[in-house]
Amino acid sequence: MSKTVCVTGASGFIASWLVKLLLQRGYTVKASVRDPDDPKKTAHLLALEGAKERLQLFKANLQEEGSFDAAVAGCEGVFHTASPFTNTVDDPQAELIDPAVKGTLNVLGSCAKTPSVKRVVLTSSAATVAYNYKPKTPDVVVDESWFADLEFCKRRKMWYVVSKILAEDAAWKFVREKGIDMVTINPSMVIGPLLQPTLNTSASAILKLINGAQTYPNVSYGWVNVKNVVNAHILAYETPSANGRYCVVERIVHHSGLVDILRKLYPSLQLPDKCADDKPFVSTYQISKDKAKSLGISFIPIEDSIMEIVESLKEKKFFAV
Repeated sequence: MSKTVCVTGASGFIASWLVKLLLQRGYTVKASVRDPDDPKKTAHLLALEGAKERLQLFKANLQEEGSFDAAVAGCEGVFHTASPFTNTVDDPQAELIDPAVKGTLNVLGSCAKTPSVKRVVLTSSAATVAYNYKPKTPDVVVDESWFADLEFCKRRKMWYVVSKILAEDAAWKFVREKGIDMVTINPSMVIGPLLQPTLNTSASAILKLINGAQTYPNVSYGWVNVKNVVNAHILAYETPSANGRYCVVERIVHHSGLVDILRKLYPSLQLPDKCADDKPFVSTYQISKDKAKSLGISFIPIEDSIMEIVESLKEKKFFAV
């Protein structure tokens, strides 16, 4: 008998890869999606190797208490990845914060009712680590002991980051009260091949650069390959000594650096050659890889990840070559 695990938000970018690699490892996967009857959300999952024998789809809604009970029932591990990720919102509370926080507590509530659950792995974000008033320069190394500052993020209207800070905080409080074993994975912007047919937020950041943008934004983000992120989730579940938070970031790069990498890889692309503003470039910094490497993660270089995402966007016809 293979072990049974649950993956929430299974049609998403990270979660789709998680389902794929869990099935490859022989797990039975109970996957929650908002609409199991929508082929745009499920066809790529049902086509995965092992899906016919060991993948079950469940309908669940982040904001509906008890809706994850059936998906979690009988599982030894729960991977909670479902959380909205967008940088453009009209109503941050309704579109980002409530689904992230209530959804996390609803999933953990289902786990608390399920004695078979041995460990929860929560997909958090490197954003819950890095964004605060501490100065960040190229020689500064951020690690898992850092925490983002909620008021700092609210003042800057970083609503996605706010949603992830509040969700992770609520999760740690809940699991400590209930005695649930939880580990969080805190990745940066995640790129690599798309399994799902739809465009996700991190892929669209690359697509904008290669699809006729006149300028690039003055921002520095962390980047990491989806396969590294998913392996970190699985190893955090399978490694008994895994604990706390794990930053999973290959490198922090300013968008000018992304354009430079793209130009070297694809000289024929029409890429932006100037920044969107004339302010000094937002500084890069470092994020420690030590804890992630202790799980056994071997990081894929950003250059390879960018090549994979560009080839995937081409293959799925998101832009004309």
